[in-house]
Amino acid sequence: MKIQTYSPEWAREIADLFYQSVHAIDPAIYTPEQKAAWAPAPVNYELWSERLSIKKPFVAIIDNHVAGFIELDSDGHIDCTYTHPNFQGIGVASSLYEHLLSQAKEVGMTRLYVEASLIAKPFFERRGFTVVKQNEVQRNGESLINFSMEKHLNHDHQGA
Repeated sequence: MKIQTYSPEWAREIADLFYQSVHAIDPAIYTPEQKAAWAPAPVNYELWSERLSIKKPFVAIIDNHVAGFIELDSDGHIDCTYTHPNFQGIGVASSLYEHLLSQAKEVGMTRLYVEASLIAKPFFERRGFTVVKQNEVQRNGESLINFSMEKHLNHDHQGA
């Protein structure tokens, strides 16, 4: 697995990965209607291309395929963390997060924060994030629950 900075040739694959990863979530966690509101069909490739050219996510590549991506804004906001269903459970999100964390520390960020879905909340908790509040977000007529979470970084050599 290689972690690289976004390149435009991956835009369509990232957009498809987002759609597929949302729709692969267990319906006991998010209903089909909630998933359709979160990641509607058809995928808007033009919108994704514009978004990705601004966000410039870190991308995990395995065998020339996009396995996952994560976005870090300049203020410490983690905007997206998604892994393709075919690559889940093998450390893709963990590798992306570790890369993001090292980049955040390198530029002197003191805090990371995220709005984590029900499915992502345990991932961030295991990495030292704490819940600030629970949110109810309206998307295309559906109510979705997520969690505002944060982590304060220290800059010693023991890691944060």
